[in-house]
Amino acid sequence: MTQRTQSAARRRERTPSAAPTGTARPDPLLFHLGYLIHDVSRMRRQLFDQEAKSLGITRSQWWVLGNLSRRGNDGIMQTDLARKLDVGKVTIGGIVDRLEVTGYVERRPDAADRRAKRIYITRAGHAVLARLTELGNRFNDRVCAGITDADMLASERALAQMKNNLKALLGPDVAGEADD
Repeated sequence: MTQRTQSAARRRERTPSAAPTGTARPDPLLFHLGYLIHDVSRMRRQLFDQEAKSLGITRSQWWVLGNLSRRGNDGIMQTDLARKLDVGKVTIGGIVDRLEVTGYVERRPDAADRRAKRIYITRAGHAVLARLTELGNRFNDRVCAGITDADMLASERALAQMKNNLKALLGPDVAGEADD
């Protein structure tokens, strides 16, 4: 029996018989897992925001800086960045405005269209990103205390597979935006 059929068999064994209305009840383990993922993510964001406050930067700003740092020297159009991060143009505009005021990013004219602006991370942006990465590493060490390497790898594999399943369900037009 393959791992997939074993997993499906285990789910069927755990799933109670159909509800009186004729609809199947959700798998309690998978139902609970969804709540755990949501709760861990929410609490992690809350605590990280408290930690990053000392650097005067928000999680959203870090998210933008991280994405810009992966672009190399190419920069990115603001509309493309908004689409990649799945936020509105106005939202990304406000975040970029605040990052520009602090000197962490700059807007430059696009080589092909002088009216359009590309966003680039600056040296100061790379420096604060390095500090945020150090802070993030220390934070993750505390959050993951007591979890063995084997459990961490198993969790990563499971979450990566869930992400792949979600990307497949979203389809290629949307899933491509979820890569990182």
